[in-house]
Amino acid sequence: TNNGFSLLQQTAARAMDIIPKENILIVSNSSYKKLILEQLPMLEERQVLLEPTRNNTAPCVAYTALHLQAINKDAVFAMLPADHIIKKQNVFASCLKRAFIYARDNNAIVTLGIAPTRPDTGYGYINYNPAENAGGVHEVLTFKEKPNQETAQSYLNDGGYLWNAGIFVWSVNTVIHAFKVSSNEILQVLIQSQYLFGTEKEQEYINEVYPNTPKISVDFAIIEHAENVFTIPADIGWSDIGTWNSLYDFMPKDHDDNVVMVQNKKLEDMNGNLIRSANPNKIIVAKGLSNYIIIDDGDALLIYPREEEQSIKAVRASIEDKQYL
Repeated sequence: TNNGFSLLQQTAARAMDIIPKENILIVSNSSYKKLILEQLPMLEERQVLLEPTRNNTAPCVAYTALHLQAINKDAVFAMLPADHIIKKQNVFASCLKRAFIYARDNNAIVTLGIAPTRPDTGYGYINYNPAENAGGVHEVLTFKEKPNQETAQSYLNDGGYLWNAGIFVWSVNTVIHAFKVSSNEILQVLIQSQYLFGTEKEQEYINEVYPNTPKISVDFAIIEHAENVFTIPADIGWSDIGTWNSLYDFMPKDHDDNVVMVQNKKLEDMNGNLIRSANPNKIIVAKGLSNYIIIDDGDALLIYPREEEQSIKAVRASIEDKQYL
């Protein structure tokens, strides 16, 4: 990012404002181990948990909880995605501390909800009770899937909705119980030899069993089924740049509202586009496109309407499965 630090480094720095650095865990794909330790030299190798396969966030959270349970059965931990921009660090730290206290003292899943600034169709929404309870949190009534434009506008008009940022705080016991109730199949795969968690054989064991876990998000697996979910509305200057449209919103635009992340280009009659190339020497020539995502990553070229961004993940999966080839 433009402050010289990667999103991973910024996320770790935010966490270190709240907890000791030795309590931080990075959970990522095994192919990123070397890069993570280069980016975060203050961490020890034991603090990097490695997934052998990309099975979405639910198995990742279950693995983390089982690892922590073996080390400290009373642990409370936060799930902090590493693709977030948070401009109000002091407010974020204050909200997260409140969430830790509530999750520690109650059998509760606590999420930081973001006050929506626009009718965005790229985020899930949290419908919450406006009455604040004694712990300074609000009861979550329901989670809503990514809506269409009209529904998103109605959420904004209603006022009782927050964006689901995917920032969750819970105790080890609470989250493991949630998996037992709502997604026990994930737990059963991971606890076949539970005594290996916290030992030097943990990674070898995870490499063997983890690929067999269902590929499902933590929201679908446990959050949307739980009845003990609470939220703290958080005005923290939040942006999620894990999607192309959110990156478009975050980046500076040219006079035609294009985000252009290439050096050499010839653009005519182009407006509202996001244009990026992994090759700084490649010349991009384009004309007559409005509101498109144009991404050249070297191996593939993506040209897709911005309003249909939600279907890109499925297209990518089908390409990886060679269904398009």
